[in-house]
Amino acid sequence: MTATSLSSQSSASSASSARVKVRGSRLVLYTFLVAITGLFLGPFGWLVVSGLKTQAELASSPVRWLPEAFQWHNFTDAFHQIDFLGYTRNSLVIALIYATLVTLSSAWVGFGFARLTAPGKKTLFGILIGSMMLPQIITLLPTYLIFAKLGMVDTYWPWVLWGLSAAPYLVFLFRQFFAGLPRELEEAAIVDGCGFSRMFWQIFLPQSWPVLSASFVIAFTWTWGDYIAPQLLLSSDRSTLAVAIMTAYNTPAGQPVPELQAAASVMYVVPILLIFLVAQRGFVAGMSTSGLK
Repeated sequence: MTATSLSSQSSASSASSARVKVRGSRLVLYTFLVAITGLFLGPFGWLVVSGLKTQAELASSPVRWLPEAFQWHNFTDAFHQIDFLGYTRNSLVIALIYATLVTLSSAWVGFGFARLTAPGKKTLFGILIGSMMLPQIITLLPTYLIFAKLGMVDTYWPWVLWGLSAAPYLVFLFRQFFAGLPRELEEAAIVDGCGFSRMFWQIFLPQSWPVLSASFVIAFTWTWGDYIAPQLLLSSDRSTLAVAIMTAYNTPAGQPVPELQAAASVMYVVPILLIFLVAQRGFVAGMSTSGLK
């Protein structure tokens, strides 16, 4: 056997061993990802199962993992017992208003922090980022008093003002993205006579669609899932689906009906899942590109 054949056999053996190692590492990785996926989907799966049980099965001890018979009527009962479409419309209006306005305002503020120079800019940005550490409960009472003085309680104006005020986390995302764009773009725009406002709307904002998509999904989810602000600021007729699910499914004695709450919660989650499935590519791209610089 020649040296050449021995060398080729050794190379083939090494390649085969490398392929086995790669397959083994992929198998471990896939197993880990499946386990993590199951961990995250477990609560939602339990919610679906709970929506298909009777009240007695939900209260049984020991816990019944599966219902004896699937109670599909829980979903129709949950839909018809309250004005489900009306509360859904209220939630959509508030979420769309806030998500649209806060995405644009955060993009504008992030552009300023990324591309403009001014004394104290780094200090202001540090204060902005630090404000994310403030719990919402601390500002809840002052916020309510301000809106009550302005006559904005039981209206959607608070969400308009919140949207126009930008959000620190979204400002951070846009600032990171805009800071990573080449300086030549800005210089060429200035040479062509563009001001910073026109530069933002015509050059920088159209290129930021991944961050726009991610910011819109995040802001929409924040508002759709918020319970405290609608409960505090809105009457029952103008309130959102989150508040209705927690307060409207009661017996005449005032006791909650858990199986209807679970069924309504499943339907409540569906719009968020659909929005994420539609915008997931932009969401992932936005979250990744915002951390480049």
